[in-house]
Amino acid sequence: MQRIPEPELMDEPAQARAYAEADFSEPNQLFAEAVAGQLAGQTPGQLVDLGCGPGDICLRIARALPDWRIVGLDAGPNMLSLAGEAVTAADLAERIELVHARLPEHGLDGRFDAVVSNSLLHHLPDHMSLWRAVADLAAPGAYIQIMDLHRPDSVARARWLVDQHAADAPEILRQDFYNSLLAAWTIEEVRDQYEQAGLASLRLSRPTERHWMASGFLPAAPA
Repeated sequence: MQRIPEPELMDEPAQARAYAEADFSEPNQLFAEAVAGQLAGQTPGQLVDLGCGPGDICLRIARALPDWRIVGLDAGPNMLSLAGEAVTAADLAERIELVHARLPEHGLDGRFDAVVSNSLLHHLPDHMSLWRAVADLAAPGAYIQIMDLHRPDSVARARWLVDQHAADAPEILRQDFYNSLLAAWTIEEVRDQYEQAGLASLRLSRPTERHWMASGFLPAAPA
């Protein structure tokens, strides 16, 4: 099935609120646990979440890694407003910083010990802007974890996935999910993208039937 791009931002107020209130606990917890599992034994540092949305993954990672500092970056002001509310309610404002920026201009100084992103790639008009940002922001030896939807091989399969995983969701989220599946990249396409960005040390997996994940540690700096 050919890829059908969708709008970059899901940030209309009603759309942002519906997204924030939706139950993404299964994939978000899977993602956060994978990050924590890799970083729990590492020296605490700074992690950036590219496309943090309403902040749920930032919160889950912050709770799992209490000595790490988190930066959440998103292009949607309404999403960031909801993320700010969630961070304040969780009493984590001292450890989670939220930044309004749109890739490729991230506006962040320095490099991070971990760079993560969930479900951002398929929104971007220039898919390489994500991989270039990852390469730019990751320190030598940093942990990288990028997860997104995997484009199914037919419209029928996309509709089946929506029915399987969003049967009780509001119609606005069902339509967003369907559009996102059609706009997603396949695992083969993703491999070519991150290798082109100089991130060949990453490895691909399929953590669920609807997701791929690219993850791994970058080579350390020469001694």
